[in-house]
Amino acid sequence: MSFIPRKKDSQDVQKLISLFPLTAILGPRQCGKTTLAKTLDYNHYFDLENPRDAAALEQPQLALEDLEGLIVIDEIQRTPNLFPLLRHLVDNRPSQKYLILGSASPDLLQQSAESLAGRISYFMLGGLTLSDVGPENLKSLWLRGGLPKSYTARTDDESVLWRQNYISTFVERDIPQLVMSIPSRSVRRFWIMLSHYHGQVINYSALGRSFGISDVTVRRYCEILEQTFMVRVLQPWNVNIGKRLVKRPKIYLRDSGLFHSLQSIERMDELFTHPKLGASWEGFALESVCRILDKPDQELYFFNTHSGVELDLLWQKAGRTWGVEFKYADAPRLTKSMKTVMEDLALSALWIVYPGKTSYRLAENILVMPLRELGESFNYVNA
Repeated sequence: MSFIPRKKDSQDVQKLISLFPLTAILGPRQCGKTTLAKTLDYNHYFDLENPRDAAALEQPQLALEDLEGLIVIDEIQRTPNLFPLLRHLVDNRPSQKYLILGSASPDLLQQSAESLAGRISYFMLGGLTLSDVGPENLKSLWLRGGLPKSYTARTDDESVLWRQNYISTFVERDIPQLVMSIPSRSVRRFWIMLSHYHGQVINYSALGRSFGISDVTVRRYCEILEQTFMVRVLQPWNVNIGKRLVKRPKIYLRDSGLFHSLQSIERMDELFTHPKLGASWEGFALESVCRILDKPDQELYFFNTHSGVELDLLWQKAGRTWGVEFKYADAPRLTKSMKTVMEDLALSALWIVYPGKTSYRLAENILVMPLRELGESFNYVNA
């Protein structure tokens, strides 16, 4: 396998380009931003990791102001001072449109928000999804993750080697570019330790004590990994139901392949006997569902009470509340927790997502659904 078309992502980006003078594709390194951009009908392409293009943009107004059509600028976070100029150009040159690509950084998001408010749209690109590779390849996608070069490697050994080098490059090159004061060795150790908390409620103080740093530093490290799309920090849903609620966030490594590498899991037989099997499935399935929902991260939550009633993922749409629970089981059954969470949160529907092949109902609005059969929406639950 080599190139895998990403038709939906391409269509979504083209729609944004048609509506906004400037569109940003953001996502982790090597997730396919450049490949996706090069499938579009662009007029000019600047890659700021290419010394020639970087030199051309040392005088950016001279280089850009006379161009026409769609102009792509890759690795935009290397020159955040471009944003004020881009605002001027899109305001005064209606014949120009810009597509910028970046491995998100605090500077990138802050500068674009301040300089280009109302002019820019964001498209968050993750790794490959089941809709890209086909449901028959679920196990391979789960094991290797969605980063294209990891997934398309000829063998599992080559995929493992690629991910090991990816992690090294990330901690030795990318993180120092964002935060110069953090030693790469500390980031690697912290990332490995964080992988042991995958799918768990995180206690910053306890993690800091384990790592020998303050809870403030733990939060800072987590924010860096979140802003570079390495981890997902899921916030708790707060509602007044007269019960003690868990108020700390849960944390997940977004890419299942990177999680497996940090846990030294290289093959499916190792995964199936690993203590983190259930957590691995939960993180992989949760990220898959989040991609289908296509909602901003800040609109996704989990729910948990101190008495043990929990829901892995919930969101609101059209004034109603919806939920998903992830189970690594042959045939999930109706539980007291499911009934309670339906009542406490007044859920319109609850999906139980599992790795099996058959859909079936547990109650009127509680449906067990194979991950491989989840389509582009959940609206057919009451069909």
